[in-house]
Amino acid sequence: MGNFIEEIIEKDLAEGKVDKIITRFPPEPNGYLHIGHAKSICLNYYGTAVKYNGICNLRFDDTNPIKENENFVKSIIEDVKWLGWQGDIYYASDYFQLMYECAVKLIKKGKAYVDDITPEQMKQMRGTLTEPGVESKHRNRPIEESLALFEDMKNGKIADGALVLRAKIDMASPNINMRDPIIYRVLKAHHHNTGDKWCIYPMYDFAHPIEDAAENITHSICTLEFEDHRPLYDWVINECEFEHKPHQYEFARLNIERTIMSKRYLKKLVDEGFVDGWDDPRMPTIAGLRRRGYTPTSLREFCERIGVAKANSEVEVGQLESCIRDELNAKAERAMAVLDPIEMIITNREDGYSEEIDFDINPNDENAGTRKVTFGKKLYIERADFEVVPPPKYKRLIPDGYVRLKGAYIVKCVGYDMEDGKVVRVYAELVEGSHSGEDKSGVKAKGVIHWVNADEAVDATVRLYDYLLLPYDGIHEDFSERMNHNSIEVKNAKIEKYLTQSAPLQSYQFMRQGYFCRDNKENGFVFNQVVSLKDGYKK
Repeated sequence: MGNFIEEIIEKDLAEGKVDKIITRFPPEPNGYLHIGHAKSICLNYYGTAVKYNGICNLRFDDTNPIKENENFVKSIIEDVKWLGWQGDIYYASDYFQLMYECAVKLIKKGKAYVDDITPEQMKQMRGTLTEPGVESKHRNRPIEESLALFEDMKNGKIADGALVLRAKIDMASPNINMRDPIIYRVLKAHHHNTGDKWCIYPMYDFAHPIEDAAENITHSICTLEFEDHRPLYDWVINECEFEHKPHQYEFARLNIERTIMSKRYLKKLVDEGFVDGWDDPRMPTIAGLRRRGYTPTSLREFCERIGVAKANSEVEVGQLESCIRDELNAKAERAMAVLDPIEMIITNREDGYSEEIDFDINPNDENAGTRKVTFGKKLYIERADFEVVPPPKYKRLIPDGYVRLKGAYIVKCVGYDMEDGKVVRVYAELVEGSHSGEDKSGVKAKGVIHWVNADEAVDATVRLYDYLLLPYDGIHEDFSERMNHNSIEVKNAKIEKYLTQSAPLQSYQFMRQGYFCRDNKENGFVFNQVVSLKDGYKK
């Protein structure tokens, strides 16, 4: 059984209502796309156009030049193509002339009028859910007068905000969206696509149905907040007398725990410097997720798993994490990195000692094979893997205790050095005959820890991430009150030389640490945490 959108499409096809499915993804170029947009892309493209051998247009809703620019256009195109979308690119501004002609038609039909109402007056006169709105004194302005004023608006003779064009519908409608909404405003602003050609710009609710009709969209799929706008959508289509009449369908938008899904708030984070740009790996933008190490297939899998519903709900962020974790567990190469290093000296080996051991590239991929890793006298291990006074159930290295070094030997701690109250160096004796896979020592190690050979170790920056929002406590509703000011932790790590050949955005499993991706913007060896090894997410 498919989702309700698929059921509608299959019924329309079976009944011959449509010959070819045509959908669209209509972002406004006023910011970067986030994962909520990924759900819409996957639904409109993979879930409809690809599945039913149809078409999905990328169409920019560029009707507000003050907030939009070409950089956002470029980022959106890059993101949708990265997700796998293929198709034609359109702009709302491609239809500005058509929209203007539709507005003139409405005026001539007595279905639109020029008004001088201010935003404050508009709010006061709209009425409430139980009280009708108040008609403007200009509602019955003569048609010729409105035509002349609208022409003056178009020709730049009217100051910004001085006049608007309103649809003439019903000020007593139970749907407030139908109470003579504004459909055009004066705005003398440079447009990224049309330059300074226009001094008037259409409102979204007027522009969108015209664009859909012009492109012969069969199924205009949007989120639930536009459900109450659907009567206005239909009114515009009908009153502008389009032969092709697309229909709007609404689905539940994506909400994820501890994740900001508002472009306005995301922009605020960027503008106020809380994050390092729209593609900061902590951001839920598609660019941020890509830089973090998420793949197109993992995002598509996530959108497939959560499905399409008619009611809004909140998705556990663990569902998103599991999609990339499952993929990287199967595909990512294994490597070793020590994030908080202390030295380990093998006391029963001479200076200059070195040997190569076999290391599994990916134990989950039988065709991956092994590679050589150098084991030497001086190593780096994690500070947390040695405790002088261990806590209960501690299964790593302690004084006089034994531990296995991953893929290598069992070692016994025979001493340690401290500086300023902290352990800086551990001395260990290699247990002869304890090589991994060939152990004949009879010694039982308490645990297994990873390591990096100090002679070949490379300095690297490793960034650990938490979510931008603190868990919801039932009290603080506003995002600004829930900001996580400890959402990033930077480690000066030691990594094995093998990792220096990694390409930007290449991901690895750092043994016992998690999955990490090499950053695609920073110079040097910088790795971003993609996700933990196991689902340890807490609400």
